[in-house]
Amino acid sequence: MATTFDVIVIGAGPAGYHAAIRCAQSELKTAIVDQWINKQGESAHGGTCLNVGCIPSKSLLDASHKFADARDNYAALGIQVQGIEMDVPAMIKKKDEVVSNLTRGLASLLSGNSVTSFAGSAQLQGNREVQVRAQDQTTQTIRADNIIIATGSVPIELSVCPLTDGLIIDSTGALDASSVPGSLGVIGAGIIGLELGSVWRRLGAEVVILEALEEFLPLADAQIAKEAARQFKKQGLDIRLGARVTGTKITGKGKQRKVVVTWSDGTAQQKEYKKTFDKVIIAVGRRPYTEGLLAADAGLTLDEQGCIPVNEYCATAVPGIYAIGDVVRGPMLAHKGMEEGLMVAERIAGHQPLVNYDTVPSVIYTHPELAWVGKTEQELKAAQVNYVVGNFPMSASGRALASNDAVGLIKVIADAETDRLLGVHMLGTHTSEMIAEAVIAMEFGASAEDLGLTMFAHPSLSEGLHEAALAVSGHAIHVANQRRKAKRH
Repeated sequence: MATTFDVIVIGAGPAGYHAAIRCAQSELKTAIVDQWINKQGESAHGGTCLNVGCIPSKSLLDASHKFADARDNYAALGIQVQGIEMDVPAMIKKKDEVVSNLTRGLASLLSGNSVTSFAGSAQLQGNREVQVRAQDQTTQTIRADNIIIATGSVPIELSVCPLTDGLIIDSTGALDASSVPGSLGVIGAGIIGLELGSVWRRLGAEVVILEALEEFLPLADAQIAKEAARQFKKQGLDIRLGARVTGTKITGKGKQRKVVVTWSDGTAQQKEYKKTFDKVIIAVGRRPYTEGLLAADAGLTLDEQGCIPVNEYCATAVPGIYAIGDVVRGPMLAHKGMEEGLMVAERIAGHQPLVNYDTVPSVIYTHPELAWVGKTEQELKAAQVNYVVGNFPMSASGRALASNDAVGLIKVIADAETDRLLGVHMLGTHTSEMIAEAVIAMEFGASAEDLGLTMFAHPSLSEGLHEAALAVSGHAIHVANQRRKAKRH
């Protein structure tokens, strides 16, 4: 006979564990099922984000940035550093320690909130039953009136570039390299490709990023993306757009093995290029993970993208069954999944919250960082919306100049008639932190004038947002008029 719970959560990544903890806080008898096994062969909660994604990548990004900053920029501040070196194994060890501490902490959080954890793969069956298969292949069945699917996503593989034993690796393998490659090819110039490429470029690798699209970062605001591309080029990242990879070949033997990558430029002539790398990272995106998840009688099907279809409340077509995070529509962002998990948990408990998908922030943790929320200029032009733009270059920020880190800009877009904020886009240091100010403002329906009338601490990087908001009306104090009004459509 199946053990019964009020709620079963399948997947213990950010979306899943947020949902489970909130359900338990609402005094619902809650179970969570997860199959993640760490490098020590132990069960580890936290999903991709905590184990091989958001957290470990930020550890490497921060370490490599501090190294490059000391090597390249400290002298300008009067700090003389001689013979600086990066101990890559020590950097990887520190990353692993951070992950281990957080996964253990998450296990304690779940236990402390009386969430029952099951280690193993889960299959959703009919009658709201879940079969859990442990590592030793033993099975048990649990049941609940409410089931939340949060199985996350996995890296997309390329048939023309198959993963190959330490030579051609995915984003997971890129987090465990024991040395700096002389040359590194990265296939994909999205968030993952740019972040991982930045890490190894800072540490001395020659990095070439091959992107099939003709446009750089099309989801970001075009003005911000253009300036970001300029900064990345100055850092030595060789980003080649319109590069369609057609094949790979392994050459050499033993430690002399290399990867030869061929690609075409996408023109009518289909001109072909070839380059040899020490390592290649596949970073072309992620896909929903649903392997073995749905039994024939589960009542759920997948859409053409491999996602589980849900409504605005993350409810599936089967009453009592929900899906959240990377396995459903929308951007594959941990914080988006977290909020969906909390929403579903609250709705199961009888409340009526919603997720505002218009204010989901996006961040790329390169240096400078890109961060944005709301609409881009190109989206507003396509929708024939009349808008006004206010810009503030960080080169005019006293705090940024004092920190010797004054690249980038902050851009505020407001409705031309109502002044309501439509989008905020940032490029610069610590914009991953500053974008929250814009998200809060937009959540409360603020106008550019509201931001302009808000007092910001001086000196601070956040003053750039204040100045950009003032620039919407042509009233910026520290720069010449940065106001730009869109033409009426």
